[in-house]
Amino acid sequence: MVRRVLSLTSGRIAVGVLAVIALLALAGPWLAPQDPLATSDDTLAAASGAHWLGTDHLGRDVFSRLLDGSRISVLGSLEVAVVALAVGAVPGILSVYLGRVFEWLSLRLTDTLVALPFLLFAVAVIALLGNGITQAMLVTGTLVSPLFYRVARAATLTVARSPYVEAAIVSGASVGWIVRRHVWAKVLPPLAVALAQTIGVGFVIVSSLTFLGIGVQPPAPTWGGLLASDLGYLDYRPWAPLAPAVLISATVWACNLLADAIRDVSGEAGRALLDRRKARAHRTGTPDTVPTGGAR
Repeated sequence: MVRRVLSLTSGRIAVGVLAVIALLALAGPWLAPQDPLATSDDTLAAASGAHWLGTDHLGRDVFSRLLDGSRISVLGSLEVAVVALAVGAVPGILSVYLGRVFEWLSLRLTDTLVALPFLLFAVAVIALLGNGITQAMLVTGTLVSPLFYRVARAATLTVARSPYVEAAIVSGASVGWIVRRHVWAKVLPPLAVALAQTIGVGFVIVSSLTFLGIGVQPPAPTWGGLLASDLGYLDYRPWAPLAPAVLISATVWACNLLADAIRDVSGEAGRALLDRRKARAHRTGTPDTVPTGGAR
């Protein structure tokens, strides 16, 4: 599937943008030219050779804070996506095989999570557990998990009606064997699409919470926190929110673009794409270079 995604222009662009964001998250604190927490008397300074994006109202270097805050923003969004995947996908698959009681309970719990306003619920839970990024992401990931539950359940229901799965059940195969052998390969592509989209949603959630000061204690920098700190000084630095806003927007856009690319190369759409490329290669007399391995 990876090679198929990279065979698309949109896939290469999305992977390239996300690779840059990942590099910022991994090496941002070491790439920062100055201490992101150090204050100075040079407050609200314009961009210069010493301060590429100027300084904030406490004299801290904005560029260094932007690089240092990349790690928290990226890790927070990944925590949201991973928690949502773990909490939603496994019950979604098992709800098809573990009987009507488990199915009814999981469906009712999913409906309840959908009805909860995640921001208010996250604030309430953080007030009980303490203001930390891990607590905030666990709560929000759980509230986003119904997306994975529904995707996994819908894909599993499609496979469960297949003759070969029914034959496996009749022959006495266990639920675990059926899931590993038949279900997982069919469920993985739509889950990959949902995961890419959820990482983008996670960036929006992390930015929203940190914009409100939830999840990260000041003066730790985050992209959302930089947006919030700049809003009170727009008269002096009207361009200040541009850099964190562009990073957040570019990351969310790349995640959605990657989700579209995964959708285009998986399942029936992927097979149709391969058939069109093979037909084009046959007409032009050139060898078909599109990889056929990966997704089923």
